[in-house]
Amino acid sequence: MDTITHGLIGYTLYKSVKKEDMPVSMQRGLLVTALIGSQIPDIDVVVKFTEIGQVMEQMWHRGLTHSVFLVPFWALLIFGLVVWLFKVKDRRIFYTALTAVFVHDTIDLFNAWGTGYLEPFSSTRITIGSIPIVDGVFWVVFITGLLITRYKKSLAAHVVFRWVAIVMLAHVGLQTAQGLWLEHQVKKEYEQAELAATFVPGQFQVIGKKGEKVDIYHGSIFTSLTKKISLVSKEKSDLTPLLKKNPRAHVLIKWSPFVVIVDDSKRLGIFDPRFYKNGQSFLSEYINKN
Repeated sequence: MDTITHGLIGYTLYKSVKKEDMPVSMQRGLLVTALIGSQIPDIDVVVKFTEIGQVMEQMWHRGLTHSVFLVPFWALLIFGLVVWLFKVKDRRIFYTALTAVFVHDTIDLFNAWGTGYLEPFSSTRITIGSIPIVDGVFWVVFITGLLITRYKKSLAAHVVFRWVAIVMLAHVGLQTAQGLWLEHQVKKEYEQAELAATFVPGQFQVIGKKGEKVDIYHGSIFTSLTKKISLVSKEKSDLTPLLKKNPRAHVLIKWSPFVVIVDDSKRLGIFDPRFYKNGQSFLSEYINKN
């Protein structure tokens, strides 16, 4: 998810805690805990500032830092920071940090980008693809919760935001159920199929690959899927020159579920069809032949 959505989810977690009679220092500590916990796995963006990091960015971003096995480490780190800053030592700080980091790592599984959820024990990039990177539904639900607490003072804020969290969770569940059903339909006809949610709730792209044929479908469970684009992947092309001259291509091949190979008179390259739009994919690597 994007940074803002992760922050909103973290703030929702904070608001879901009953804080009546809680010391101000504890409340501030919980807020900082929830916000840092909802963002800290994305600390891997610093790799962009190194030469090798620019090459390995796709594998490293949402890689080890998003591993479920590192959740306790991040939680302990945040707990120690909050104890030092606010002089409060309460197990609720640790559990809030644990929950915030776990939610961040897990919600990112549902994007097409995926995460290294099981690193370092498995380098497989796990991706479900049922939720877009930026999902306005989370924003609408969060803002609705804020408005309710502002104008309905009789309702306890922690109760309202627990319902906000439930609605967010239900949205993820409904989107995922719909997307996986559509993906299942396409898998019957192809060797491989991948799901990619659009920015419109309930609307999906499903990409199927069989041999050199790559088809991109668009639709929902209510309108069925319609084939929008057919691509040809030059599977017999020799990618050795590309891999020698462009090390990022090797990373993209390892990172993507499958790629489309382009081999014409001008260039040799690959791209991830899940991000294909207006004749190109923003995840692509090429070399010029001339």
